[in-house]
Amino acid sequence: MSVLRSRPVLRWLVPATAAVAVIGGGAAIGTFAAEAEPSLPPRTAAQLLVDLQTSRLEGLSGTVVQRADLGLPPLVGLLPGNDLTTMLTGTHTLRVWYSGPDQQRVALLDTLGEQDVIRNGRDLWTWQSRGNTATHRTLGDDAGARKPAPEPAASLPATPQQAADLALGAIDPSTEVSVGRSATVAGRDSYELVLQPRDRDSLVHQLRIAIDAKQHVPLRFEVLAKGSDQPAFEVAFTEVDYRRPDADQFTFNPPPGVTVTEEKAERPTGKPGRPGHTEPGADPQVRAVGDGWTTVLVARLDGAVGGKPAAKPAGAAPDMDLSKLLGGLPAVSGDWGSGRLFSAKLFSVLLTDDGRVLAGAVTPERLYQAARG
Repeated sequence: MSVLRSRPVLRWLVPATAAVAVIGGGAAIGTFAAEAEPSLPPRTAAQLLVDLQTSRLEGLSGTVVQRADLGLPPLVGLLPGNDLTTMLTGTHTLRVWYSGPDQQRVALLDTLGEQDVIRNGRDLWTWQSRGNTATHRTLGDDAGARKPAPEPAASLPATPQQAADLALGAIDPSTEVSVGRSATVAGRDSYELVLQPRDRDSLVHQLRIAIDAKQHVPLRFEVLAKGSDQPAFEVAFTEVDYRRPDADQFTFNPPPGVTVTEEKAERPTGKPGRPGHTEPGADPQVRAVGDGWTTVLVARLDGAVGGKPAAKPAGAAPDMDLSKLLGGLPAVSGDWGSGRLFSAKLFSVLLTDDGRVLAGAVTPERLYQAARG
């Protein structure tokens, strides 16, 4: 998985996906239409990684569709509001504009209005048309693109091909990397890079990344759960234009009557050079068991008794009935103890009666194994 995190071009689709979580809502428009498989010259997985590493994205605009079918149990409807349930189910349409790391815009469109997130230099705006409300935040001086920490000279690859070979070698123990079928995405001929976990306890069957054959930009990202040939999650361009968008697209002009809330400027936190970043092990109450695709995160709820927290979690909605929510989950038990199990296509969560929470993209059996420890 490190290959996904370390390639900036592979992270392009992440802001569009994250915007759904930030601004919620969506409009159902149906699933992606299949297009004829184009005839492309053969390329290896290593060559596709070279393409990703050497691509130079100056600008981009287009329409993105995100669809989620995680197989969540009905009790998710007990959660307050609809932002979370909308984010995890259904289909959503977004418009995106990109002109470098300091100029980005994502607009989530639905039948009742529009919600935007706009980054223009140090200015970050969010706007909701329904209530005609906006928030503005001034980012820190180091909020732009950051250079990665230098590595020892002996470990630096001499060519992109060597870098690709190193990346493939690094993920080989836990991941099978291959080339899938070519496809046409947003009218562009694309190759497909396929990552498949080797560990059978992972609920992820495959990750499929469609890469523009000429521009080397990811155009579609799919996650398939075990036992299914249809994506449980997918995000893809339906229209794409590689010209740099006009600067006006990143200028927010508050409409008449808008209510603007000014938020405090960001302050750098965490390690030097990585403001806002928290290492996984920084919280002593959260630890990771295992590694790779089958990592299990283990946390403890303070004051939990019988699987029910003594107090609501910080930031929880005032009308969230945790006892009703937990009571709707199936009871499970074993030599590890007892508790409640929340399971979906791509992840499982175990809440034990002694106050622990275990979660991962793994089978319940792997959670039980971690709970014994």
